[in-house]
Amino acid sequence: MARTFDLKTEAQVWAKQIESEMDRGIFMSRAEAENTTLGQLLDRYQREITTQKRGATMERSHLRMIGQDPVAHGFISGITGKELTAYKNRRLREVSASTLNRELNILSHVFTVAAQEWHIHLPWGNPVRLVSRPRVDDKRDRRLQGDEYARLMSAAATYGGEIGPLITWAIETAMRRGEIAAMRWDHLDGPSGPQCRQARVLLIPETKTGTPRRIPLSTTALAVLDGLPRRLDGRVFGVHTGSISRAFAEVCKAAGITGLTFHDLRHEATSRLFEKGLNPMQVAAITGHKTLQMLKRYTHLRAEDLVGMLG
Repeated sequence: MARTFDLKTEAQVWAKQIESEMDRGIFMSRAEAENTTLGQLLDRYQREITTQKRGATMERSHLRMIGQDPVAHGFISGITGKELTAYKNRRLREVSASTLNRELNILSHVFTVAAQEWHIHLPWGNPVRLVSRPRVDDKRDRRLQGDEYARLMSAAATYGGEIGPLITWAIETAMRRGEIAAMRWDHLDGPSGPQCRQARVLLIPETKTGTPRRIPLSTTALAVLDGLPRRLDGRVFGVHTGSISRAFAEVCKAAGITGLTFHDLRHEATSRLFEKGLNPMQVAAITGHKTLQMLKRYTHLRAEDLVGMLG
């Protein structure tokens, strides 16, 4: 095996290390790691691993962002905790701590697969384990306030398309953005088409937690279905997750509403379910939360709304 160095001393150190490992019978070839860039490794991972995942679209987006960073140009044999710490610091100037942690999780799996499945010897092991993670404080308690709902729906009507029905549906069902985008007419119990008021239950076959669930539909949710055309591809809404967020951001801007995200509608919906008098088990059956602690994070009850329940 051969390798090129800028300095003679570096070459001598490397040669002695290789000779020592050979003498002790623990030598493992670094050739593939020394000739494969992280960018090339990410491409292979996307082709062979990402395509098999349910969240492939989102993971491809993260892989693309990692691949655009200078760290992707380096050979994987030389990527250590130092290089990834520099990557972390660069990314934190552009993205949130939670987004960075998702990228690091993906990177960690990329290196694990490289070592365990593709048998590429990594001199430093999994370098992601050598990087400290930023603290994430993404707890949100944002709910619709005052006349924000009316302003939001008015702006949505002007914006056009499906964003208005999407907003109403999210508030009525507490469904996640990805779950809404994946809805199909054949996921409804009963006749699956427009004017389907017999369909009072919706099946969500693929969820973030991996557990399918069936949720009851309110009369307002049914009215949303009544107003939608039957698409030839069988989907209820003709939008994808990214376009939902972009349209919602535009509507909020037009309505003069700040600090509200589409995901906050899940907080709003969950809180409203409690305000209707449902107990935690009933709410969890609808929202899909696995633990009471997770359900609590999405529940933000207003004292003013609880007064009438006290008698």
